[in-house]
Amino acid sequence: MRNLLTDIAGVSVGHATDLSLGSGVTALLFDTPAIASVAVFGGAPGGRDTHMLEPEMTIAAVDAIVLSGGSAYGLDAAGGVQAWLREQGRGLEIRGLRIPLVSQAILFDLANGGYKNWGRYSPYLQLGYAAAAAATDKDFALGSAGAGTGATTATVKGGLGSASTRTSTGHIVAALVAVNAIGSPLIGDGPWFWAAPFEVNAEFGARGWPASMPEIASALRFKGGPATTIGIVVTDATLTKPQAKRLAIMAHDGLARAILPAHAPMDGDTIFAAATGTHTVADSATLTELGHAATLTMARAIARGVYEATPLPLAGAQQSWRQIFG
Repeated sequence: MRNLLTDIAGVSVGHATDLSLGSGVTALLFDTPAIASVAVFGGAPGGRDTHMLEPEMTIAAVDAIVLSGGSAYGLDAAGGVQAWLREQGRGLEIRGLRIPLVSQAILFDLANGGYKNWGRYSPYLQLGYAAAAAATDKDFALGSAGAGTGATTATVKGGLGSASTRTSTGHIVAALVAVNAIGSPLIGDGPWFWAAPFEVNAEFGARGWPASMPEIASALRFKGGPATTIGIVVTDATLTKPQAKRLAIMAHDGLARAILPAHAPMDGDTIFAAATGTHTVADSATLTELGHAATLTMARAIARGVYEATPLPLAGAQQSWRQIFG
């Protein structure tokens, strides 16, 4: 296992990164359409074709899911991914035409100092196309790459993280997340991640928790303006759309364990869940274990995204965890 989303067979991930823009796009492509749903818990979300993923809606499966910077401008990225998929002959067939189904969530990275004076049209359509074209089912970059390029948090540079786990039933659950949190992933002023109890194989520094919690641990620490943590959990299990919705909800528990505060009024916290259907799910106990794994794996992926981040090459850029704590 690579400890990446690509541990799930039939899934590929691609990035388009623009350091001068201070932003980027990450595209997750499914070899065959995957059952998917979404849970939106932030107070200021932005997305494309997310409502169709609600359990009561007709469409059950999608070809791709996109995570993007750029706030509302970044919604153009899904069109670029859709264009690439159309060239591959992918999509839902309707009256002889194919329409690739692409859902998306965006994060706010417009105030990070990057070049945003792009003229009439935003660059995100082309970035989306490039991310889809670059997709791989092998290793991919973490930290300040793709949708995590311009991400920040209340205390240290944000970034793109991923993690995976295998359950006792043999299923794989993996997470991919762009951490642009309004809150902090760290305890107080120290190097300790809130997600530390769930760490596997020193994947984000093995610092653990402090011997005793500092008073500042419970202090409210948040950045002004809008922010968003957006991500996806994928399993190789066979799920219905309502079961995928439950998986997305439980993955939000991992977000809340890794970032404090979370789901705030100006957050857009959004998590997708998808199932490729390689293995079956027999009962609610199995689904509960998948949800438990989604919780822990999402928390780990968040910490890993921050741990792997590097600062933007821009004046006044937010410092990274490694710059501060080594």
